Amino acid sequence: MNKAVSNKVTSSAEISVGNSVGIVGCGWLGSALAQQLIKKAVKVLATRSNTDNAEQLNSQGIEAQVLSLPAEQAQLNSHAIFRQHCLVIAITPQFRQGRVDYAEKVQQLVTAAEESSSVEKIILLSSSAIYNGLSGPVDESITLDLSADKVALLNQAEQAVLNFNQTYSNEHGFNDSKPQAGKSRGYVLRLSGLVGPNRHPGKFLLNGRLLKSPQAIVNLIHQQDAVGLIQALLASELDGGIFNGVSPTQVTKQQYYQAAATALQLPAPVFEEEAILSGDKPKVVSATKTQAALNYRFVYADLLSWLTDGE
Repeated sequence: MNKAVSNKVTSSAEISVGNSVGIVGCGWLGSALAQQLIKKAVKVLATRSNTDNAEQLNSQGIEAQVLSLPAEQAQLNSHAIFRQHCLVIAITPQFRQGRVDYAEKVQQLVTAAEESSSVEKIILLSSSAIYNGLSGPVDESITLDLSADKVALLNQAEQAVLNFNQTYSNEHGFNDSKPQAGKSRGYVLRLSGLVGPNRHPGKFLLNGRLLKSPQAIVNLIHQQDAVGLIQALLASELDGGIFNGVSPTQVTKQQYYQAAATALQLPAPVFEEEAILSGDKPKVVSATKTQAALNYRFVYADLLSWLTDGE
């Protein structure tokens, strides 16, 4: 398996055990993050939206409480999650369920963090779906197509977190031109499609679905690298910003899902006979800034090898 050793910013020496981390919406990815932080003696408090899921986390050794959003703001402000130093917002937009209140929920969390005397850092786990409507190479500086599906709501949520820096600095009289000890920071990590334990891409083929856009480039990231990037941001002293979380793997959807089917001994996937619109290039999300700014080396840089070698 083509693995690279995790770099220094993801090591336990770089994440202060004196800091505490709150994970809002601690599901498949959040649980993996929590387990890694706990191993490094970092205090973790997680939330889920109902009692059963919170109890499941507690049974796994992850301290958890119930937090359901949206909520009454004054009541939300008093929740224990806002007594942590760092806040990881891992709630899902639930667009497929018809929800349109994602940005409202994120703004509520940011408002509560602003009212807190404890929260110094917020990391929003956003989505590379924010690049919908674009083609060719895309990076964090590209102009978004706000008319495309989901983009405006994702952008609104991201801006709420990015504004955490400015709001906190102004309210506390900080001069943004000078570094401040304890200055609050807001980060956005735009994650691509997640794969990993119990999320093998070949399983998407089990129901025989017809796949679209065979020549599109897959933009994916392994759970372990997503966790590594979050830990790198938790350790970072950068003054906030946007970072793409995507594997360097650049193969077509057809190549990737054919390999996934072979790995699970499934029939070859069937693709719609659909040509990419004339003049459009496949969308390729770049992680160049992320790797350079965070000095991060991907553990699973080659997701084709991961398919072959297994989880």
